[in-house]
Amino acid sequence: MKIIVKDNYSEMSKLAASVIADLVRKKPDCVLGLATGATPIGTYHELARLHKEEGLDFSAVTTFNLDEYLGISMDLTLPYEMDQSYARFMHEELFKKINIKKKNAHVPYGLATDPDKYCKEYEKMIADAGGLDLQLLGIGGDGHIGFNEPGSSFDSRTRVEHLNQKSIDDNYEAFYKKAGVSKEEMPKKAITMGVATIMEAKSLLMIVSGIGKADIIQKALEGPVTTQITASAIQIFKRDVTVILDKPAASKLKKL
Repeated sequence: MKIIVKDNYSEMSKLAASVIADLVRKKPDCVLGLATGATPIGTYHELARLHKEEGLDFSAVTTFNLDEYLGISMDLTLPYEMDQSYARFMHEELFKKINIKKKNAHVPYGLATDPDKYCKEYEKMIADAGGLDLQLLGIGGDGHIGFNEPGSSFDSRTRVEHLNQKSIDDNYEAFYKKAGVSKEEMPKKAITMGVATIMEAKSLLMIVSGIGKADIIQKALEGPVTTQITASAIQIFKRDVTVILDKPAASKLKKL
């Protein structure tokens, strides 16, 4: 595992984007696993800049997002702040700013009529694309990756997951509160790639920012490998792992 500490969020984001951009240049038809949340926004904006100013070409790239709320899907008729779907997030923060083909950009469909069947289909889509060349990850406040909540099996696959209170609280503060949606109204379930699905990627790139994540990233990277902190699975990942942290997020690490 390679752990890199940058001075600040901006420098962390630029480095993460450069790792992804290098892969796109070397393998123009690569398959990227993407994440949502506040942390990757800087990375996505830098990728958009590289496309606009340096011609980084996404026309042959395929992407699969980690997760989406169940019961919600992108609605372009709504203002951005009112549509809190991850599909809308990806459209606004990255997809509309690069030349990726719409048919190649996959976000789990939150309105699937048979979610369990759809989850199996999503797994097959990833496999049919040749698997993930790189999976971008953040980390939740309780150590989850994707929406693999504490206790999720390391053998888990794409499935419907009930969100725990920590995830509900964090996502409410980050997304739904500003939209004027009550905590009672926000989705309580999500479709998520499983831990095993994530761990089958050829490489992992985790980005973590801020003092608020310092304790949990120390546990994930240096503590015991446990399903109670699903991000700790990266300690036993057998292929390429890069973790990029800003200084506040790295401040509790003991083995740097």
